[in-house]
Amino acid sequence: MLHLRLITPADRTDDVVRLIEKTVGTTHLVVLPGTARNPVGDVVMCDVAREAGDELISALQELDLDKTGSIAVENIDLSLSRRADKAEEEAPGEGADAVLWEHLTDATHEESTLSITYVAFITLATMIAACGVVLDNAILIVGAMAVGPEFGPLAAFSTSLVQRHPRLALRSLIALLVGFAVAMAVTVGFSYFMDSVHLFSAGQLDATRPNTNFIYRPDWFSFVVAVLAGCAGTLSLTSAKSGALVGVAISVTTVPAAANAAVAFSYSEYKQAWGSTEQLLLNLLGIVLAGTLTLLFQKWLWSSQRRKANAL
Repeated sequence: MLHLRLITPADRTDDVVRLIEKTVGTTHLVVLPGTARNPVGDVVMCDVAREAGDELISALQELDLDKTGSIAVENIDLSLSRRADKAEEEAPGEGADAVLWEHLTDATHEESTLSITYVAFITLATMIAACGVVLDNAILIVGAMAVGPEFGPLAAFSTSLVQRHPRLALRSLIALLVGFAVAMAVTVGFSYFMDSVHLFSAGQLDATRPNTNFIYRPDWFSFVVAVLAGCAGTLSLTSAKSGALVGVAISVTTVPAAANAAVAFSYSEYKQAWGSTEQLLLNLLGIVLAGTLTLLFQKWLWSSQRRKANAL
């Protein structure tokens, strides 16, 4: 269930209440006339089944409530109410399959912001991965994958394509390009430093490295895994099962590939650097392609379910 807290201009309250009452899957309607102070207006609260949430929020936006008042949405972790149970039963579809597009756009917008924290995380992850590739240590590679924040901008870019938000797409691209560029540049300097203190060496990079040599040897399996991870990551975002994102993070080799490219470049191993760059680009392409197709399929599936429900 979702909890909606609305601030409505007094002359729009009746329209908002009627809209909520006629929306299947709503309950616990509360109206507090004249209680809002900033902006001035009435406060309207209700609970709505997740599968009916996107429809209701879109209808409220058509009433310009997001401009003249306020729409706040919260997840309800526990609701002990027969009316709530009945509302969920009446709402079409399943809550786990529902996509709240405004929430997804807002969440990915925040994740795709080029901030100091974002750059710090991706840089630290790349340096950890650099240690992993030189030492041929799979544990460090997995740790670097988990730390890397790059899935946020990738998910935002897929969302922007489906929702046709060019500004979000541009923001996402900037975060990806600048983030990886800074991380790789810093990692090159980090490699020089580690070499100067005799912790990195060209011999370690040129070794067989059975645990990590896949990073600079891209193949079709790399693309397949990236596509599967992109599907899983997108589903985890849209279904609010964020725990799955950890598994997604450690199944793609974006950060390790960037790290290997940076270390190889510092030792003038350009062939290995190019192979790592190909691996990076292949993974980025696979995730974006899978994320976009997954969102398009979810959009089509949910529209079909709504049409069937309305036809009954």
